[in-house]
This record gives sequence, structure tokens and C-alpha cells, in this order.
Amino acid sequence: MRVDIENLTAHRGGRPVVTDVSVSVPSGTVLGLLGPNGSGKSTLLRTVSGLATPSAGRVRFDGTDLTALKRKHLARHVAVMAQEHNEEFEIPVIDMVLLGRIPHGRGYGRDSDHDIALARQALTRVGAAHLETRSFTALSGGERQRVLFARALAQDTPVLVLDEPTNHLDIAHQLELLDLVRATDRTVLVALHDLNLAARSCDAIGVLAEGHLLSLGTPDEVLHTDLVRSVFGVESTAVAHPRSGRRHLLFDARSPLEPNDHDPANPSISTEEEITTP
Repeated sequence: MRVDIENLTAHRGGRPVVTDVSVSVPSGTVLGLLGPNGSGKSTLLRTVSGLATPSAGRVRFDGTDLTALKRKHLARHVAVMAQEHNEEFEIPVIDMVLLGRIPHGRGYGRDSDHDIALARQALTRVGAAHLETRSFTALSGGERQRVLFARALAQDTPVLVLDEPTNHLDIAHQLELLDLVRATDRTVLVALHDLNLAARSCDAIGVLAEGHLLSLGTPDEVLHTDLVRSVFGVESTAVAHPRSGRRHLLFDARSPLEPNDHDPANPSISTEEEITTP
């Protein structure tokens, strides 16, 4: 399913957090969103998923405006894994994953055998089948992340919106989860902090700073040392990965200069309002 974000602006607490962002994400594309803390990644994802209301602009799924979709129909289009969650009530893991099946139900009856099979399949895919009968509140942070991703998979939507899904995961499970994301063949918008993980796992990268989309393209096009210095305030060295040949960044030190104001005149930053991912 294609996702089109058109001139999107969103406010939070009375101030603009995302400003005039446009990007088209073709069906089956994994788009990674990068940026410093407070750059607007989470607000953008919340707005795309319908959890927040845009101040201007619109979001379309295969040409259908998000605002034209009823809540249940939207939940059949987009599954969300939020950065912050408050699932602190006692509930078995299998029931937590089954919450992802609610949009497909016909009421509040018992879960069907098909729903239970899909939930167990999702747990198996994320390597958490052994947690099925455990209480969600008794899990570690990393185990919770895997269960919440299983819930998103069980929702069986063509679009996944994932906000920092690798939080609390060790490196092995970070790689495993992002490989699973790619293997879903769904349209994915994912916010990440690790630039090299994003380069390894995403088809396209969008960089946000102060609510503006500064650069968009393939990882090799976007992740260069000038941008890392300008946006993140870090000096880095770009090398070719010995196996894949793709660009890999070595982080040297914090830049002695503060990140710039993202002046449109800076040639190292793309300022096109809309760039279609490959």
C-alpha cells in the first residue's frame, strides 16, 4: 500500500513540531526516519497513523485520505508500535498479541481459532513463542518490544508504523527485528536512532531536524559526513562496508561546532519539499 504525506504540519503543546513535510512511500518500501531528539519523528509517525491530528496537509493510503477512514478501517490499514506504551495491566502475552486482531473482529466475542493461530505465528516469528503464557508486566524491556512487534504483525495490515522498535533490544535482537521488518514485504515507516542500522535495513532514509524534512533518498545518498556533522553535531568517517560495499559511518567525536541552523543554502542538505523514494 502506497503512503503519501502531503505538506503535513502538526502542532503539539501549541507549537509546530512538524512543518510542511511531503514524502511519498511506494508500496513495500521501508522508509527509515532519522533525526536528533525532538526533531519531530514521533509526531510525524503519530500523525501518519491517525493518533494525532494534522494542523495542515494530509495523509493518503493508496489515494484514500486518512480522514475518510473510520477508526476500525484505519486499524485495518495501519498497525502502530509506539515508542511509549502504558500496557501495565496484568495480561497474558498471548492476549496482548490478540489485541491486534480486534479490528478484524465482528464484535467482542471470543477469539477465533484463526486469530489465535495468527497470534501464535506472530510470536514465533519474533522469537517469543516461549513467552505466550507469561504476564506482559513481568517481561523485560526487550521482551516487551518483541511482544508489541508481534501484536503489530498479528494486526495483519499493509502498513506498519514503528517508533523506535529496537529500544531495549540487544544487538542480536535489533538485527533480527529489522530483518523481520524487511521480510514482511509491507510498507514500513520506522523511526531509528542508529544510523548504520538504518543504512543496513532501510530502502530509503528521511532526515528530520526541527520539524523539517532535510534530506530524503537512498542510505548512500543521504548518510554522508557533512549531514552527520550538520544535523547531529558529530564528526564521522565514511567507509565502504567490507561485505556489502554500502556506506558505513565511523563516529569520531562530537563536532567542536554546534549543529547549524539547517540553512537551505547549505548544499549538503536536500531541501526539496517532496522526493519520491525509489
